[in-house]
Amino acid sequence: MSTHNAGTHAAHGDAHSTLADFINHHGVDTQWQRGFYEHMHAYPELSGEEQETAGFIQDKLREFDCEVITNIGGHGIVALFRNGEGPTVLFRADFDGLPVQEATGVPFASKNEGRMHACGHDMHTTALLGLCQILNESRNRWQGTFIALFQPAEETASGAAAMVADGLTSRIPTPDVCFGQHIVAGRAGKIMSMPGPALAACDTITIELFGRSAHGSMPHDSIDPTFLAAMIVVRLQGIVGREVSPEHFAVVTVGTLTSGHTNNTIPGSATLVLNCRFYDDDVKARTYAAIERVVRGECIASGCEKEPTFTYSNHGELTDNSPEVFGKVRPLFDAVFDDASVDAQRWTASEDFSEVPRAFGVPYFFWLIGANSDDADAPGNHMPDFIPDYEPVVSASNRAALAAVLAYLAV
Repeated sequence: MSTHNAGTHAAHGDAHSTLADFINHHGVDTQWQRGFYEHMHAYPELSGEEQETAGFIQDKLREFDCEVITNIGGHGIVALFRNGEGPTVLFRADFDGLPVQEATGVPFASKNEGRMHACGHDMHTTALLGLCQILNESRNRWQGTFIALFQPAEETASGAAAMVADGLTSRIPTPDVCFGQHIVAGRAGKIMSMPGPALAACDTITIELFGRSAHGSMPHDSIDPTFLAAMIVVRLQGIVGREVSPEHFAVVTVGTLTSGHTNNTIPGSATLVLNCRFYDDDVKARTYAAIERVVRGECIASGCEKEPTFTYSNHGELTDNSPEVFGKVRPLFDAVFDDASVDAQRWTASEDFSEVPRAFGVPYFFWLIGANSDDADAPGNHMPDFIPDYEPVVSASNRAALAAVLAYLAV
């Protein structure tokens, strides 16, 4: 190594060390965060219904020196922190709950029957507001524009697209980079990050099948859509097993099969609802073509007189982290978290976070934070007993968010 390169490397190391010291000192749990988190956890609202939650977030944002834009794509909120010339960085958190009956037993468990923050969105929002406070109070440490984006309706994969459709890209400055984070089952406070495809692309496919109804005692007069649906379910399993290379990842799950309402009537129609996930858009396109081919082929084999219909919904783009952004932020993660900063494994869950940076045409980086235990039996996201270990998780979430932003905005 040349003397010049060695000096540059040392300078970078010193800068990371100094910045890491600041982050570890200032990025700890702020006094108000626990109360905010527990209140938000106790009053979850479903996707598209987050009016009270949005108001609660806005109340906190009023304490900071920022411009707040509300009701973007429903209950979406953006807070703009301007601090002179420099890069523009966007950080996103989601804030909708799930239709899950809570079973954690914590004192601040959900008071809204049948609804729960079972995916960690309460922690995501708490951490982003913590980041807002830290940046608001530490303007001498950074320069540029910081955008805090609070997104509704992530669970239905519709919130980010709704904000974009409502003019997000023309209502706020174009960021140079976008960030997001998500808590998952794993050792509390562990930071898991990687470049490239990190979370799967997903779609829901609703397939309507049209047969011919008849009395149950006269099956020869029918075109039985229940039998047809059953044959399709069997054939769909062969697509991943026989048409997708073992080197690639694909999931085709039949989540529901609905057909008929009585024991002695062959119904006239049936419905299949599929959940599909991929890490590669070419594999996705080939798989969707195969699904439609199989369904149409089975309909022909059954003699259907009407074509099936396919409705695609709940779309989630592939979360494909920029290697360049990863390369800029990960060294600071390592400096801040030491051996708690580790390489992530691809997560088969899906997110609509990337809809925001895709709309702006800018790079992005999304990482995961351990929430409770490395134990394989620890409750995971969407489970009624999923609850993060508050202290280490809020601290890690604050510091990871601050590290990513300061990797671009620090002076």
